[in-house]
Amino acid sequence: QVQLVESGGGLVQPGGSLRLSCAASGTISSIGSMGWYRQAPGKQRELVAAITGGGTTNYADSVKGRFTISRDKAKNTVNLQMNSLKPEDTAVYYCKLELWIMAGSSWTHYWGQGTQVTVSS
Repeated sequence: QVQLVESGGGLVQPGGSLRLSCAASGTISSIGSMGWYRQAPGKQRELVAAITGGGTTNYADSVKGRFTISRDKAKNTVNLQMNSLKPEDTAVYYCKLELWIMAGSSWTHYWGQGTQVTVSS
């Protein structure tokens, strides 16, 4: 019914940039909050950035000033622009969307499949 497709991960040198995108498709009636999480080996998954339906953003302290989250309501897409990347940003990045599907009765969270970001020289 619902599919989230992530793109944009890869290998980049320290100081470089990457842009992640997550596109939702399927029987979607409405989209609420959208966010990006990451999980490094041996660590718990953590929130990187989130944006509400009204456009309010929230960032982890470790990425403030370097990452920017944005959404395109017309395309059901959330993006994460990552600049000044550091080796400690290396992780698998997941998008999470709060969706109201058609014929649904409540908001439900959906996760993307994850995309690897590796920052290394």
